Order: sequence, then C-alpha cells, then structure tokens
Amino acid sequence: MMHTPALADPVEPFHAIRLSRLARRLEAEGRSIIHMEFGQPSTGAPATAIARAAEVLASDPGSYWESEPLKARIAGLYQSRHGVHVAPERIILTCGASPALVLALTSAFRPGDLIAMARPGYVAYRNNVRALGMQVQEIACGPDSRYQVTAAHLAALDPAPAGVIIASPANPTGTIIPAAEMAAIAAVCNARNIRIISDEIYHGLSFIGPVASALEYAPDALVVNSFSKYFSMVGWRLGWLVAPDDLLDAARARMGNLFLTAPTLSQHAGLAAMDCVDELETHITRYAANRQLMLDALPAMGLTKIAPPDGAFYIWADVSHLTDDAMALAEQLLLEAGVAAAPGYDFDPVDGHHFMRFSFAADTPQIHEAIARMTPWFQARG
Repeated sequence: MMHTPALADPVEPFHAIRLSRLARRLEAEGRSIIHMEFGQPSTGAPATAIARAAEVLASDPGSYWESEPLKARIAGLYQSRHGVHVAPERIILTCGASPALVLALTSAFRPGDLIAMARPGYVAYRNNVRALGMQVQEIACGPDSRYQVTAAHLAALDPAPAGVIIASPANPTGTIIPAAEMAAIAAVCNARNIRIISDEIYHGLSFIGPVASALEYAPDALVVNSFSKYFSMVGWRLGWLVAPDDLLDAARARMGNLFLTAPTLSQHAGLAAMDCVDELETHITRYAANRQLMLDALPAMGLTKIAPPDGAFYIWADVSHLTDDAMALAEQLLLEAGVAAAPGYDFDPVDGHHFMRFSFAADTPQIHEAIARMTPWFQARG
C-alpha cells in the first residue's frame, strides 16, 4: 500500500493583500485612497540606476548570470557599516528577500525542526516555516521586551529550537535590537546550538543611530537582505543571502535549482544604485519627517499605545479600546475615510485582532492628508 506523506501545515493568506484589493477597486471607482497598508517606498529606483537599466536594455539580451562586482560591493557594506569582513563568495544574489529566506530555511533546517520567532512578526516567517514542513514556535513579545525576542526568551525555551528568526528593525513594529542584546542573543544561541536567521532588510532605515548586524556577534548566522527598502527598488526583485561557509554549498544548490539566478537587469541597476547614497538619504529624511508627523498626531486620534518606531517605516498601534476585530476596523477606515492600513492579524494571529499597522513610507503630503482624514474618524470612535 502506497504511503501518502502528510501535508505541511496550511499557509494562511496575507490579509492586507485582500484589503489592498478593496482599496484598488475603490480607486478604480474614483475614490481617493491613501495607501498605508504595505511597507514599500513611494519612490522608485534611483535615477542613475534607471539610466543604467535603460543602457543595459539596449545592449544586453540578458542571461543566467550573477554579478561579481555587485557581490563585492555588497560585501563592502558589511565592512563599512559593521566592521565585519564578508567574502564576496558568501553572498548569493536572489530574486528579492523572500527567496533568500527560503534558501536560509531549507539550507539550515529540515522538516520537523522547531523554528522560534517573535510574535508579532512578519507574516511570511510563520507561513514559510509551515509551508516547508517545519514547526513554528512563536514567542509572545510585548512592550516589556519592545516587541523583540531577547536572549532571556531563548534561554528559557525547553527544548531549544533548531533555529530562530530575528529582525532588526522589525516588521511590523519598527523596533531595533540594541547591540548589547544582539550580542547576548548570539551568546545564548551559540551555547544552545540555535542557528540564527537575521532579516536585515530594513538596515539603513534607522532613526536612532547605527543598527547591529547579527554577523558582528554570530559569524555563522544566515543574513537576509534586499534592495527593496533602503534602495527603493521593490519591483526589481533583487536581494541577497549571506551564507556561512558550512551552508554555502547547500544554499547555492538550492538557489540554482529553485530560482536559477536573480534578474540580470536588476543586478546591473542594483550596482548603480549603490553609488546613489545622497539621493537615497533624502528618502530617510522624508521618512523621519513622516514619522514625526505621525507621532505628533497619534495622541489626538487616541492611539497612545504604540511600539517604538526606531527604524523601518511603521507604526504598530494598539486599537483594543476600539475593537476586538482590527480587520473590520481597517475595512471601515478604508471605506469611510479612504485610508488603507494593515490589520494586525497578519503579524500576530493571537493578539493581532487588537492592533493595526500604518506605513509612513508615502509622500509627506499624503501623510498630512491621511492624518487629516484619520484624526476626526478615530475621535468619533474614541
């Protein structure tokens, strides 16, 4: 009798996508909608990157290719930002950060392995782990730990998980793990043989100073990053994985079989984007201004319980005084005020019914308009 293998745990939908579809439909009907539901820059790629892409389109038919100059430049980021030497051959270029996460999980772990992560946390961590047949161990993280996994959390787990996913700055909260705490996490993981996957996609987007990389304290960590956030290249689908020496061959084999290579055009554009620091830093100035606008306006809305938005471009707000169903509240906000925000359930399936996430990555005039719409709307419910 043939044995039928058990299916992986079900993968839940990304609920913010459903809400965004409604927002797009309302726009098609002529409604004015301000988009704060997705964490994506409102700007496009740097001008020099776009010009380089145009040159390549006219002269290069494209191929299965991995840019050695781009890998060398990315390696240089770790030296300049963190004082860490990363050999360029340890960098695997990917089709965005999402495939990099899949490479990291499948290279380091096996079906059935226990993978710890913060709750709240990015929806794809939980769903990718489940889809790959691994077990999710969510750690409830609240204001006392600044919504982040700590060394104490990991030391208390029994049994120790095979791995942990950390993110700093984090999605949905924007909180950053202090360097001392990152060192403590690395020490506990080393002692308990817990492999670290560090999602560093929001590096470069900090409002409180430098952000530590896991590689500063855990040389065997797997680090995921992307051109989508700081480099403002969401649609170009270009990211990378820094793999440790012992997992490099496994990660490369998975990249080649599952995804072949990152897009040729994006690699050329990404290399050019790395020379556009002055332009990219203007985006950070705008995010900082938007962040302050939101922080100044939230008290008048009655949204006084938020995670510290240290970095990225998010406000994670407690709306428990208004509802037990943040998805329904988000739909009402969209339909009645024309502002799209993300319901917290995506990021926290237990307590997320009481939270909403607002992205302030939009243009500053849109943030002003969003505040003008949301303030009386929330006040009417407060």
